[in-house]
Amino acid sequence: MPIPTSLSHLSHAEKDALILMLQEQIKALQTAVKQLQSQLHKNSRNSSKPPSSNGLNKPAPKSLRVAGDKPTGGQKGHPGSTLCQATEPHKIVVHDVPDHCQACQQKLPFAYVSETRQVFDLPVLQFEVTEHHAMQAICSCGQVHTAEFPAGVRATVQYGPRAQAAMMHLNQNHAVSVQRTAALMQDLFGLSVSQATVIKAGVASAAILQPTVNAIGQAAVNADVLHADETGLRVIKKLHWLHVLATDTLTWMGCHPKRGGEAFESLALPQQFKGVLVHDGWMPYKALQCQHALCNAHHLRELTYLLEEQDHAWAGDMIELLTHANHLDNLNCAGGQSPNYSSQKYQTGVRELRDLYEAILAQAEVDNPVVTSTGKRGRSKQSKATNLIGRLRDYKDDVWRFMTQPDVPFTNNLAEQAVRMPKVKQKVSGCFRTLPGAQAYSSFDPIAPPCTSKAEMSLSRLWQHSRVHRLSPASRELGAAGENGLSSYEN
Repeated sequence: MPIPTSLSHLSHAEKDALILMLQEQIKALQTAVKQLQSQLHKNSRNSSKPPSSNGLNKPAPKSLRVAGDKPTGGQKGHPGSTLCQATEPHKIVVHDVPDHCQACQQKLPFAYVSETRQVFDLPVLQFEVTEHHAMQAICSCGQVHTAEFPAGVRATVQYGPRAQAAMMHLNQNHAVSVQRTAALMQDLFGLSVSQATVIKAGVASAAILQPTVNAIGQAAVNADVLHADETGLRVIKKLHWLHVLATDTLTWMGCHPKRGGEAFESLALPQQFKGVLVHDGWMPYKALQCQHALCNAHHLRELTYLLEEQDHAWAGDMIELLTHANHLDNLNCAGGQSPNYSSQKYQTGVRELRDLYEAILAQAEVDNPVVTSTGKRGRSKQSKATNLIGRLRDYKDDVWRFMTQPDVPFTNNLAEQAVRMPKVKQKVSGCFRTLPGAQAYSSFDPIAPPCTSKAEMSLSRLWQHSRVHRLSPASRELGAAGENGLSSYEN
């Protein structure tokens, strides 16, 4: 019904119809405004939006953690960590006294050490050139004998493994740009390298480390509990996806143009896992044939939004319940211990918590009834609260798996932490210009973090260090294939 410019010629029935139509329009507009306002109020604290999307309008810091009775900072009795003198210094400089006394001019007797002071400093960083001579000898019979160069020494002039590892350590692990990496090699070591050399070192490193990456991936899918997540990655100006599988000691990454099931089939590892998969509830993860545990940090953020922005009282009750259950689980597992999940006392405690959970959901369903079908195709649109209630109801066993099975955590923080550095790398670089470059990064990044404290940054040391720290004893044998390829770079 069109809105007339004048109401004088309308009958009472037509005016009533116009009023009803305007009321419906006002109601629809109010709903639309409320939805738009709710989107503006979403941030990284009450939704799944990343912190980078907050911009300058960052939310006020709030925490669901309850303040303890201990003061901030170091606690009494904790072991301190301060700079102490080394028992075996690398170099000793003796500051001797004069031969004669400055007062009476007599010759001084034997001097002794009255005090020692130590200075911790860096040595002069300078590259070194090793020249290899291949000797040759000719037997009296005419046979020529020529020595072979070490494996890996293939050119008349080349960069060694430590130089290449230093470039990768800066460019990949610390997200330094290619241009600045080349500049730092000149500034720190006096070694002039081109940007193309840095890129080439990355591709070569990825090929050498690939057997180790494969071993890490296979060991990860053989674990009892595995964390999974994915994040967008710009490659060749197109959106690709970086998939992450992580445990407390292993991290595997794979880059693929697709996000869901097609990527899982191509990467293969997610479909091989049969343990407990911790994730954020994305549907392609739920299609995998394994047990599932949902990330409750996501639930808490959504509940925080419903409580603070839409005044849902039940959301506050659910937050309190889940955080209390997490606190109990942390107490039960403190010091590496594990509760007796099969004991009647423990199961009774979990049952009481889940009864409260069901009661809160029942009240939430009363306050947020499901919108019935309007007869149109597809499902009727539900509110954010209704969708969350349905998810908490349908997957309640996955929500509470952290309380019913050993080693299952409350959150998916391990996987989410693993994707942080790739996002930093992308923010520095803008994007990956080639798919091999992105795949090289996904090969190097899981191995690099444990190597940040190493003294020597050769590719062989890097691989050995990552093998010791990342792989379990059973899975170390899986990476033995990579040892030969890396040992060839040792001079």
